Amino acid sequence: MATQETNMAEVAKRFTAGEEMGSVLGLSEAQLQAIAALAYNKYQQGRLEDAETIFRGVAALDTKSYFGYAGLGTIALAKRPPDLEAALSNLSKAAELKPDDATIQANLGEVLLRQGKVDQAKSHLEKAFQLDPNHKDAGVNRARAIVKGLDVVVKEAERRQESQGRAKAS
Repeated sequence: MATQETNMAEVAKRFTAGEEMGSVLGLSEAQLQAIAALAYNKYQQGRLEDAETIFRGVAALDTKSYFGYAGLGTIALAKRPPDLEAALSNLSKAAELKPDDATIQANLGEVLLRQGKVDQAKSHLEKAFQLDPNHKDAGVNRARAIVKGLDVVVKEAERRQESQGRAKAS
């Protein structure tokens, strides 16, 4: 019992000193990635609650790893209705930790677009498109489709507005 108390005291001391819980528990980066991959599989299966629980664990085990935050942001975006505030918070943290991840940039751009923050969305979407010049990232391709769809809607609205203007002038 004394050894267990000593170990717990050591764990508490290391954690309070700012060491990441995953490190205190002896988890490697590869192990954390494997846990995140498990969460991603749950997400792909539509098991959002399970995926969210696992991604929360990843974020708690290593606050400097983008995996947990990216997953939580993606899940918040996938919920019906989406939780845009949680998505923005988590994806912003993920983008801060891994700014060169095209999918994170695309998802962050989508969240900002849905919030009506077009100028902010534009910078993230442009960055995502630049990071994926060969159109291989599914998340970025989805963002491309959203932007193209919005472009079609805007052009149609402009066409209708011009038609109404001409009709009033006649």
